[in-house]
Amino acid sequence: MRQFELVERVKSYDPGADEDLLNRAYVFAMKVHGSQVRHSGDSYFSHPLEVAGILTNYRLDCATIVAALLHDTVEDTDTTLDDIRKLFGQDVANLVDGVTKLNRLQISSDHAKQAENFRKLLIAMSKDIRVLLIKLADRLHNMRTLRFIDKPEKRRRIANETLDIYTPLAERIGMAEIKTELEDLAFAETQPEAREAILTHLSHLRDEGSSVVNRIMDQLVRTLRKHDLKAEVSGREKTAYSIWRKMGSKNISMEKLTDILAFRIIVDSVEECYRALGFIHAAYPMIPDRFKDYISTPKPNKYQSLHTAVIGPERQRIEVQIRTREMHEISELGVAAHWSYKQGTPALGEPQYRWIRELLDILEKADSPEEFLENSKLEMYADQVFCFTPKGEVIGLPNGSTPVDFAYAVHTEIGDHCVSAKINGRIVPLHHLLRNGDQVEIGTSRAQTPNPDWEVFVVTGKAKASIRRHTRLQRRGESISMGRQYLERAFRVAGHSVSDKALEGVLKHFRVSELDDLFYAIGENAIHPRDVITQVGGPIIRTKLPPIIRPAPPKSRSDAKSRPGIRGLVPNMAMSFAKCCHPLPGDRIVGIVVSGRGVTVHTIDCEQLVQYNNESERWLDLSWDDDAGGGTSHVGRLEMNIRNDPGALAAVTSVVAKGKGMVRSMKTTLRRADFCDMIIDVEVSDLRHLTSIISSLKASSAVHSVVRARH
Repeated sequence: MRQFELVERVKSYDPGADEDLLNRAYVFAMKVHGSQVRHSGDSYFSHPLEVAGILTNYRLDCATIVAALLHDTVEDTDTTLDDIRKLFGQDVANLVDGVTKLNRLQISSDHAKQAENFRKLLIAMSKDIRVLLIKLADRLHNMRTLRFIDKPEKRRRIANETLDIYTPLAERIGMAEIKTELEDLAFAETQPEAREAILTHLSHLRDEGSSVVNRIMDQLVRTLRKHDLKAEVSGREKTAYSIWRKMGSKNISMEKLTDILAFRIIVDSVEECYRALGFIHAAYPMIPDRFKDYISTPKPNKYQSLHTAVIGPERQRIEVQIRTREMHEISELGVAAHWSYKQGTPALGEPQYRWIRELLDILEKADSPEEFLENSKLEMYADQVFCFTPKGEVIGLPNGSTPVDFAYAVHTEIGDHCVSAKINGRIVPLHHLLRNGDQVEIGTSRAQTPNPDWEVFVVTGKAKASIRRHTRLQRRGESISMGRQYLERAFRVAGHSVSDKALEGVLKHFRVSELDDLFYAIGENAIHPRDVITQVGGPIIRTKLPPIIRPAPPKSRSDAKSRPGIRGLVPNMAMSFAKCCHPLPGDRIVGIVVSGRGVTVHTIDCEQLVQYNNESERWLDLSWDDDAGGGTSHVGRLEMNIRNDPGALAAVTSVVAKGKGMVRSMKTTLRRADFCDMIIDVEVSDLRHLTSIISSLKASSAVHSVVRARH
């Protein structure tokens, strides 16, 4: 494309464009790239020119086209941002800066470098969405010329990065054309044989079924005209990549896919969309669970359409999309369809850009660039469910999301303090999977904090980032506390006292900036107290120090509430109950110190204590507080032999319930024709409570024998 052709393209949709600015940018970019060549052997300047050409197809403003021409000048030539700012203005300089890679950044791995570049791109596009549009056009042209790169591993890395990051970004802003082409180009590199097989099969179906497709389209048109509804009907073949993904998600072969072809109906108004839907459903049987109304509840990127699947003409199973012309333009062009070069960039406060704010939240909470990139990928996945707040606001979430994901999507504070959830008025567990159309109500409590166990079932990047951040901060606080305690104990054993002022004098030696960092390093076993005492000026410790006990957050909120006070523990010491003997308030107990895990509490007669007979330094003399059993729950394990009769198990659970206990788990260990051996875990308040339930079970005709488990 020659200089005057580019200018004419821009002037065709923006007569007021700054022609001089465009000409100067064209000449400047051509000059500074000079004799540089690409892998294909073409002049390097052909690349920014193609990127600018792609963006003119979306009728973007003059500054964006100029920035596209200049987007590689800072990275690949001696040009600086100050040069761009002086010659082309602040607006263009900001766009170029947003797209420029961190090529001079010294990072240990390609993955970390990719994460840093994405972080910078996110920050830039959060200020101006045009940065993302330029970056997508840049990636599109690079993918079109990917075959010229010699190294297969580099081509594959670029293709995978495209699928992981850039196609989800294109989908999020509704750039369907760019998304589809990027997917196909990346698919050709990552799975060439699979793509070729799918394309061959599609070609075969096309040759065999071309007349069928035309007949289906004709019948759909006649069906609508019968009701005086004028519409444009077209057929659309699914892409090879979308077929590949569907085959993988449904675990079926291509021969079993029934909706490779989709038909699109375009009408003049929203009212006609619903009329057309009614006529199609009246004429052809609808396939259950395949109807989606994105008109009344648009996708976050403003996509609107009616989707349905029917057993259509000639008994063919077909997918039908119904939309207006304006909706069709938005579905193909996304954010660019709303673009007005006279009004400036769209406001990022609009609902379709909510996901950018969520990515920024992830960036703030991430501990490393790699963690940020991982969570961002989770956040950008395209497949979504749409749920409602009690006030009717639509929240889009990835498939597999839970009420905790929903809570974090509404607001970070709600997610952090989430304690319960109602779906359509019914209380459900926090790990419940959400479905399209669910109305979700979240219960909160200021006493609640993010639970580390939530990370097992949440799927959104924002939820994972928030939970990890809380866990990280909690762990740091505990490590600081334990590090300080351990250092003070070490000084006492050495016969010395220590002050914060003395410790501050050795911070530089250990390459930390403040005391908390020193205590944290000690708590994490990165620095030994002996080395600190040596630097402060005391003698080296000869006495064997007790192990550092690694504090850890409770596994679940319910466990935290059920933990009673136990005498004999060091403050902030991590503690857990042994799974071998299940100690209860009322049992005599002992603690065993395990380095890195804290203290495990056993009953005094537990068989597992034999292995620690020669390690007396590990033993702690513990006892229950007087109110240990009040208002808390603990697990008692029972070994039972019950009749193998109908109703026997119900009788057992009924006895436990009447005794105000709760069955947590049941396991059949041996089944005979007449009796079954079982292990049952029961939630009780203390030993007396468990003994009472055992007595009641012994009186039941369904129970042959029951004892407390001791292994």
